[in-house]
Amino acid sequence: MTYDAAATATATEYGKRRTDHSPSSPASPASAVPAPSPEGIGDIVLAGQPAPYPHLQTRRAPTIGRLAAAARNAAAALGRPGLWPRRRGRWQPAPRAARRGTSGRMRVSLLVLRPNEFAAVPAENGRHAAVLQLAHGRAHMVTVAPNREMQAVQELTTDRARVLGSADAHQLINTGDEPAVVVRVTG
Repeated sequence: MTYDAAATATATEYGKRRTDHSPSSPASPASAVPAPSPEGIGDIVLAGQPAPYPHLQTRRAPTIGRLAAAARNAAAALGRPGLWPRRRGRWQPAPRAARRGTSGRMRVSLLVLRPNEFAAVPAENGRHAAVLQLAHGRAHMVTVAPNREMQAVQELTTDRARVLGSADAHQLINTGDEPAVVVRVTG
């Protein structure tokens, strides 16, 4: 399209074509230059306020204390063998009775190990914390380095929660004569 055709299309599309480019009214000195204002910059205007977009809103992660309390409550709720899952040796979601004490973004999973059985603890990424609590039986947690060397062995007890704080691999071993039930809470 040539320039004349474009000008004609613009003139017919938007009404009469303006030929003089002088201002229609003289501008006052105050309105000639707009005053600086943060109104057009969203980050400055919204500073200190929650973001209006759901994907930008921050979510509070549960603290280690809340995770440990949730693990303790879930372990207490699993005192009855009737609530234990039938599948052994695999991590699975805890029953509703064990999840009642949790809120927000906490996830409660459960592992039942037969005597002399072992299972890996799922690796956590850096954004989530994990807490282990023994609900029943006797078990040990083995920390394994990336080169597959055993680094530490810790006994899990029913009165103390264990926080997983390293990126190393962890294995749980049932060292007792009866099934061991371990609760894992992540958040």
